[in-house]
Order: sequence, then C-alpha cells, then structure tokens
Amino acid sequence: MKDLAAAWKGFGVFSRRFNSAAGLGALLVIFIATATVFSALPLLRYFRGHTIMDYKLWYETGKHVLAGDEIFFFRSGKYDFMYPPPCALFLAGASVLGQGGLIFLLVGINSAAWFYSARLVATLTAGQRGSGNVWLYLVPSLLVIVWIWSSYHLGQPSVVLLGLMLGTFVALRANREVFAGGLIAVAAAIKAFPVIAIIYLVYRRYWKAAVSLVAMLVFLLLILPAPFRGFERAWRDLEKWSAGMLKYSEISVGQRPMRSYTWKNQSLIGVTNRLLRHVDADAASAPHPPIYVNFTDLKFPIVNAIIVSVALALGMLFILVMPHRGMRTSESDAIEFALLLLLMLMMTPLSFGYFFSWLMLPFAVITQRVLAGKGLAILLWSLPALALLALALPFPRRAQLYGNIFFATLLLFIGLSIELLHCKPQRDQAQPPAT
Repeated sequence: MKDLAAAWKGFGVFSRRFNSAAGLGALLVIFIATATVFSALPLLRYFRGHTIMDYKLWYETGKHVLAGDEIFFFRSGKYDFMYPPPCALFLAGASVLGQGGLIFLLVGINSAAWFYSARLVATLTAGQRGSGNVWLYLVPSLLVIVWIWSSYHLGQPSVVLLGLMLGTFVALRANREVFAGGLIAVAAAIKAFPVIAIIYLVYRRYWKAAVSLVAMLVFLLLILPAPFRGFERAWRDLEKWSAGMLKYSEISVGQRPMRSYTWKNQSLIGVTNRLLRHVDADAASAPHPPIYVNFTDLKFPIVNAIIVSVALALGMLFILVMPHRGMRTSESDAIEFALLLLLMLMMTPLSFGYFFSWLMLPFAVITQRVLAGKGLAILLWSLPALALLALALPFPRRAQLYGNIFFATLLLFIGLSIELLHCKPQRDQAQPPAT
C-alpha cells in the first residue's frame, strides 16, 4: 500500500509539472512531429509509385468535374465516387494542383482539422479557463490516434467532419445559430450522414440553425454547381446520387455491396445484420471462404424491426437524460454534445473505423470529469469500452467481426447518458445557449 501511495504521489507531481505552459509547448512539438509524419507517408507513397488509397479517386473525380464529365457512373456494379455532388466540386479545385498537390493540400487540411478539433474539445469540456489543461489535449487524441492515422492513410475526411461538428457545438453555445447550421451543411455536403443532426436542432428548437442548414444545403447542392455544370445537370447529379446511395436492401446499403454487412461496418445496421443474419462478414476480402458470425438467422424484416426498436430506444434515452432549457450548463452541454456524436456514429448506416475519431469529444468529457473528481461512475462504463476497443490490437479483424467498436460506443453512450442524468447544474458555470 505504501508503494502504491508513493507511486500515486509521484504521478501527481509529474502531472502538475507536465500540466504547465512548458508541457503544453512540448505537446505542441509532439503534435507537429506526428502530423508531419502522418502527412509525409501518403506523399512518400505517391512519389514512390505505390498505391495512394482514396487520394487517387479524389483526384480522378476532380478531373471528371473539370472536364465536364459525369460524376456518378457504375463500375463493377457500384459507383466509384459515392459522396454528395458538392464534394466532387470541392475536389475539382484541389485536382488543379496535380495529384501530388492534391495529397499535400488534403493532408494539410487534415492536420489543421486535427489541431482545431483538439482545441475545440478542450474548450467544450473545460471552458476557456480550463482549455489549457494538457491532459485534455493528450488523452483524447491518444485514444483515437489509430483512426486519425487512418484518415491520413486512406485520405478520408472524418477528422474534418469532426472539426465541423465541434465548431457547430461551439457556435450553438455562443448563440451563433446561423453559422452552426452552415457548418453542419458543409459537413453533410462532404459526407451525407451529418445531416441527421437536424433532428437534434429541431428538438432543441434551434430554429435558425435548422433553417440555415437547409438553406445552405440547397445552395451547395444546386446553386453552387450551377455556374460550372448548369442547373439541370446539377439536379441530375443529385438525382443520380440519391438513386444510388439512398437505398437499403438485404444485400447492400447504398453502393457498398461488399462492405455493408462486413466487419468494416460498425454501425447498428451493419453489426445487427451480420450477427442476426447469415451474411458473409468478410465479403470485402473475397475471394475467400465466406465467414459467418451470426448467432441466429432471422428474416430481413425481423432484423429491421430490431434495428428500429434499438434506434428508438437509444433516441428516447437521449431525450430522457437531456436537461430542460433552464437546467442546462456548459458542463451538461459538453456531455450532451458527446452523446449526439455517439448516437450519430451508431445510427449512420455505414460507420467505418476512421469515423470513430469522433470519440475524441466523449473521451475528452470523460477525462475532464476524472480530473475534476467526478469520473468514478463513468469509469465503470468507459474502462470496459476501452477494453473492447483494445481487443482490436491482438485480434484486429476478429474483434471487429463481432462489433467491438460498436459495442464500445454503446457502452460510452449508456455511461455518459447516466452521467448527464445525474449532472447537477451549477449556476455559476451556467452558459445556456439560446433555444
């Protein structure tokens, strides 16, 4: 016991020394070095003539737009490019720089998004006064570092989407609803699923933000492309994307027939289908013998009924624990925003690993509460969640076959819901946003 107490005391001394201006400066140096390495590796692959993952698709899509070609066309039974039409327009500008220049630009944007995401989660969880706490930067980023690296490695925009959503939450707390709605619209124009946040805006009566979201989406989908592709063609692009991506069947979600129900999809839809139906859980790696992990083999309509029931239950739990307008504080808002991100991760039909860089905010909330001496209860839920996530280290594919990331996210959602339910308002910290 004496040794344990001495070790804890030593850690406390180290923590106080590390949590200083010098510690923050050291962390900034580590961040710059890490982001530089993460950015350099995709560029090195390009210069060595190796595969450049999705960067190749982004470049080709941008060139199609510049040439006036179609954006959405079938190849091998699916769309090559599956993102909303405005995303293709954004890539057109980047592709002017050439393939290497596009990669350089996108990894730079990723690094900026990571930096500002870390700043914003610290601000959301601890306010301006506490946002200098080194642990609020280090711990959340460290816990999601694998998914942040995946964004660089694959060329995915998940960290950018996180930054846009965090900016939305900061804007809502500052009563800048129009700006908040615009940020969600930009995120939805890049990758469609953030648009489901409009349900939250409507429930919380952020009417200006909801109207701003819709208006900005109309602008990005139809008005912005019109000078380049014409209004009629912009409408046709939207129709083709909607017809191809907004569909759900026994064999596919959208245009992902080989990934929809495999271990790569950690959404409620993906995990439920492969655990309750006889579907190949590793079809994306074909040719190979099919892999099945289902515990039973239910009919597709029954599985959908279960999915809808679970989704409704989680949505009702979220509504139940949300405090009334007069009871909201900056502390409760941070937990509420973290819950919204967790809910979106579980509810989107396709939720691949790199999406879970969004866990940065939930982990920051948990870190802040532990540092404030309020985190004992949430640790009972977060430690098992971390253990589930850690299973992917020794068993990277096997753990995900059984939905370890989804169930870890579910545990965090339940734990933070209980935490929000028992979160007592402190009037001296209250910063209720407009509703």
